[in-house]
Amino acid sequence: MKVVITVHGEDVDPEDLRRWLGRDPALRGKVRRAVDPTPRTGTMGLAADAVLALLAPGGVATVLAGALIAWLQTRKGSRTITITRPDGTEISVTTAQVETGDARDTEGLVQYIAAQLDAAETPSRQGSPAGQPDSANAPEPHRPGAAAREQ
Repeated sequence: MKVVITVHGEDVDPEDLRRWLGRDPALRGKVRRAVDPTPRTGTMGLAADAVLALLAPGGVATVLAGALIAWLQTRKGSRTITITRPDGTEISVTTAQVETGDARDTEGLVQYIAAQLDAAETPSRQGSPAGQPDSANAPEPHRPGAAAREQ
């Protein structure tokens, strides 16, 4: 599955994100700068600041999600990463969602993103195996202040 990753915000360098992702052994060779010299009729083509990731079954979605969250956590300023699945579904994460979370919140966000990516691989499944969240039952991403409101 090919996903398109775009990043927007303060002092954004998509090449920095591509290099970061490429350092992970599980993602090495699967991430590259987006180049689409001939967009299809009626489309605008890929954004010049996009990164393409080729994901294979077997947990690579979790590795990608974790690497994206780690990249956001190590950058200052406001940023938004948007992952676009082949079906056009967009999954967006902002620095506000990862700044205030503890390790459990961060892990939940990683698992949520991975589940959304994996959902693109199995769009026709009916429900999910016992104990495995499907996209409808995936945990909500962390929202700053949510814990305070729930208490």
